[in-house]
Amino acid sequence: MDRFVSNFTLRLDAKGRVSIPAAYRGVLTRDGFDGLYVYPTLDRPALDAGGNALLAEIEQLIGRFAPFSDEREDFSAALYGTSETLKIDGEGRVILSEPLKAHAEIAETVAFVGLGHKFQIWEPERFRAQLAEATGKVRALKKQLGSRVAAEDPRGARE
Repeated sequence: MDRFVSNFTLRLDAKGRVSIPAAYRGVLTRDGFDGLYVYPTLDRPALDAGGNALLAEIEQLIGRFAPFSDEREDFSAALYGTSETLKIDGEGRVILSEPLKAHAEIAETVAFVGLGHKFQIWEPERFRAQLAEATGKVRALKKQLGSRVAAEDPRGARE
């Protein structure tokens, strides 16, 4: 599979290293990225991480703005200016820098959360709270979409 899926909770070791889940390392290897690209998420206390697929998404986003525009500069600074490329050691571990850990409020444990083309790194309790909130929103959206489909085609809602 070429997508980051599932979630894993792991501990930082005494030297501050954490193992990237094997399934995620496999995706990075197939993606052809040497290391791990990481930056603080813009709107959550978490870290976005990935390889070439994530970098391609960032390039596409930034490319929507005119060269030298304030918006392009702002996005570039926020996404490239705060990013780090972490080296993965021979045992599949990385060391999260202090600024990255501070942004995500990570101390002893880390939750790796697959989001398809990228994954996020969370403090586990914060991830559980975020997941509960997201699940509630998705359930409400599902009901809303189901009602809309039923209103448009009552037969389609029953099939």
